[in-house]
Amino acid sequence: MIRVLVAEDHTIVREGIKQLIGMAKDLQVVGEATNGEQLLETLRQTPCEVVLLDISMPGVNGLEAIPRIRALNNPPAILMLSMHDEVQMVARALKVGAAGYATKDSDPALLLTAIRKVASGGRYIDPDLADRMVFEVGLTDSRPPHALLSEREFSVFERLVQGEGVNEIAQQLAVSSKTISTHKARLMQKLNANSVADLVRYAMEHKLV
Repeated sequence: MIRVLVAEDHTIVREGIKQLIGMAKDLQVVGEATNGEQLLETLRQTPCEVVLLDISMPGVNGLEAIPRIRALNNPPAILMLSMHDEVQMVARALKVGAAGYATKDSDPALLLTAIRKVASGGRYIDPDLADRMVFEVGLTDSRPPHALLSEREFSVFERLVQGEGVNEIAQQLAVSSKTISTHKARLMQKLNANSVADLVRYAMEHKLV
């Protein structure tokens, strides 16, 4: 039996995933979480083979949670499940330790296949995304500006776009406001943005929100 923990902050989506997994005889949902901190706490108490992890969660988001999950004793395989179908987002997730990446509009049967594959030590990337990665990843001329952001800069960017202020972000990431302000200045320069409104516009144009 493959034990799965579902980390997803939207109740309807989470319940749908649980019902889907419940239909498979070899899979079992053993826990759930609605944010990164709750996920990490649950993992310390609930052994599992796979974490089905949403990227966009309140508090500690999916990308930030991956290294912390990997640092646990006997860490589970991490399968990202996201509405983001951008190649750069897939690359970021795999770079920090995810074993697979599926999109929320994936065929249900493919999602179950993905869970089984990462549980057995394999890798999984949504087929459509995998095809695009062959052509896009590594082609620096075609990479969008946000692909040049560091992991922390991208995290700050996501939070700014979601309406969080510098002090709030600093508290969430346990760093100083000065550090966040520095990241903000750098990412705005890289994205050629003059305001948070410009960042929101950029995120919408590139389907990052």
